[in-house]
Amino acid sequence: MKKFFSILFRFFADRKLYYLIIGLVLFGVISLIAMDRIIMPSYTNHDKGITVPNISRMSLEEAQGVLESRGLRHELARKRSNEAFPPDYVIDQTPGAGMLVKPNRKVYVTVNTASTPLVTVPEVEDLSLRNATIQLQNSGLQRGNVTYESSRFRNSVLRQSIPAGREVDHNSTVDLIVGDGLGVDMVEVPDVTNMHLTEAQNTLQGSGLRIGEIRFEPTDQVVPNTVLSYAPDDEPSVYEGTAIDLVVSVSPSEEEEEETGPVIIDESDNDNDQ
Repeated sequence: MKKFFSILFRFFADRKLYYLIIGLVLFGVISLIAMDRIIMPSYTNHDKGITVPNISRMSLEEAQGVLESRGLRHELARKRSNEAFPPDYVIDQTPGAGMLVKPNRKVYVTVNTASTPLVTVPEVEDLSLRNATIQLQNSGLQRGNVTYESSRFRNSVLRQSIPAGREVDHNSTVDLIVGDGLGVDMVEVPDVTNMHLTEAQNTLQGSGLRIGEIRFEPTDQVVPNTVLSYAPDDEPSVYEGTAIDLVVSVSPSEEEEEETGPVIIDESDNDNDQ
């Protein structure tokens, strides 16, 4: 045992061990500094950058030459039709002009196509005006003129200028014929005064009319939820689909928002696109 400790003491007392440890530490520090200051910057082209040139409004061949002269590459991202540019001209680039990038970086270009791409017209009849507009835009088309025509289906597309399924140029315009919520027939306005609100609503809708604004008026002269008046009440007949406004009773002690009577909301009023 004493011999073991004697050998161990002589080992740690030997200066060569400390020289070895110091040498390893210095080697590690120098290696880290070299990696950070020399090797990695050289590998990643640190402090070296190329300003991306503006290649818009150039032919693809000319743009390729400009990029190669700057040490950059190009790749065709997509083709798009733009009447303001000749065919095979660059109309967009990524990264944009003026940006600082690494050497040999790819620049993605959008090139004007020689011919306008075709798209298929979707079926938008019977859709709401809002949904029809979204469908057209998603198909690469534009909504054109909107003409209203008598129909009980308010803001519903009745017809479209280009039939569904036809192939047309991208960004073409499709005109729409939309219902105005009014029918072509005249109907009598029933007298709903003194009716309960639910009964008045059912009566008006059964006559082909819509429920308009419902305004509550405090009174203790009649039972709550009783129709006090309606408008228009000075016309014996109106177009089918006309909205009728109602004034309904409510107890003076109640807040209008606490009204518990059934109210039918005409959903066609909510889609009021023009």
